[in-house]
Amino acid sequence: MKIYQFYRRQALDMKLDEAWDFFTSPYNLNQITPDFFHVSITSKVPERIYSGLMISYKIVAVFGLPMDWLSEVSHCDEYKRFVYEQRVGPFKFLSHEVALTPLDKGVVMEDIIFYVMPFGWFGRLFHRLLIGRKLNQIFDTRRDYLHARWGSPE
Repeated sequence: MKIYQFYRRQALDMKLDEAWDFFTSPYNLNQITPDFFHVSITSKVPERIYSGLMISYKIVAVFGLPMDWLSEVSHCDEYKRFVYEQRVGPFKFLSHEVALTPLDKGVVMEDIIFYVMPFGWFGRLFHRLLIGRKLNQIFDTRRDYLHARWGSPE
């Protein structure tokens, strides 16, 4: 079993509370992802996330095929970090941590993702041919959107 790791870091010219409110809202996912990755929330979501919160989605990500996804907020250290873990979805395992660190001006946002593809050697091949590239596209779009909206601190 191969465990993949993905890491991104970005400094943004925004206040910590603004960053927390933006990144913890699942309703902002479609703003920060490319058009091929559409997310529809199918469960009730409170105004504030908390550890143990389950969120269900319909996702259209690869080949235009809709799929169900269920994630749990497994960790939530307010204004510091939160972790979404896939409970039902296309990966054998997926954990996505978003960490926020205040700067003198702005914040640093880090995405730390660990995931395992299903289907053994076929999943690893599918990752090499498509999934790895799609993951980079998703986070390139996210980086570009965030930079255009907030810029970098000086």
